[in-house]
Amino acid sequence: MSDKFFFKGRQTPKPAYGESGYNTKRQAKVGTATNPLILSVQNEAREQEVQQIVAQHKLVANITINADVAENILQLEGILNKPKAVTAEAKINRNAPCICGSGKKYKKCCG
Repeated sequence: MSDKFFFKGRQTPKPAYGESGYNTKRQAKVGTATNPLILSVQNEAREQEVQQIVAQHKLVANITINADVAENILQLEGILNKPKAVTAEAKINRNAPCICGSGKKYKKCCG
């Protein structure tokens, strides 16, 4: 019920827009123009390979060539090899045909 009939005093104010469930402070997605990938490779040939991969996946990256430092393309690998969510198989309905192939209902055979 509303508190305006039973509470004498100030009504509770509605929450501000920024606090009401909208994520107004989210970060830019990695690999876009506002937040490019930062990659480093050791030679020009490898730079061309990485640039082709970046272009193929429509990403934006700043690639630097430095032979003294080990190759660092972890951000790119993280985007390309994103883990898939694991989903459980649906439970077998009790009245469905049994999975063993006997022709009986699941509840009478293997259930």
